[in-house]
Amino acid sequence: DYFGPIVVTSTLVTKETRKLLEDLKINDSKKMTDEKIKRCAPILMKNIPYETRILYNNEFNEWTNKKHYNMNKVKAILHNEVLYILSKKQEGNYHKIIVDQFTSPKSYFSYLKQENISDKVTKITFLIKGEQAHLSVAAASVISRYIFLDSMNKLSKKYGIELSKGAGDLVNIQGKELVKKYGENTLYSISKINFKNTQKILNNN
Repeated sequence: DYFGPIVVTSTLVTKETRKLLEDLKINDSKKMTDEKIKRCAPILMKNIPYETRILYNNEFNEWTNKKHYNMNKVKAILHNEVLYILSKKQEGNYHKIIVDQFTSPKSYFSYLKQENISDKVTKITFLIKGEQAHLSVAAASVISRYIFLDSMNKLSKKYGIELSKGAGDLVNIQGKELVKKYGENTLYSISKINFKNTQKILNNN
């Protein structure tokens, strides 16, 4: 999504809480409606351990423009952060750690090594489409989506425009409106300026 933050979450699902997720019919957040996510996520957040990191746009733009991180490096750092914090809280009381694979394991750990991150989780099972295979990954995606939707709602109220998700033509139209009303600097605080949308928005202004 061009507008809004990046949200990464880790969750712990046990044999005891598995039935709750099954009863709620939790699956890949991309296959759930926003309405269902808004109903289910608060229940999950109340009943299962989780850790969330929200990377707001100002920080994201600093990472990508000044530090020259690519998106996979950004996500690797954030994934490691929430996994490390939650695993420490659980004091090793878990069977395995599963990550929905967005880059190769070699690249994932290379990104962490480049930043000399010492507090890292290394015993990870990487699975493509992991949210379809394991409830813990699905639950994490639902909580992340819920927090993202809440952040988008707050931004929409702040700027008086119902910000669109994704990175399509409507996003560009809204971007032009925001620049016209609030100035170019607004994009740095509400969008990911390394997306191609920024060039289209500013060129047309």
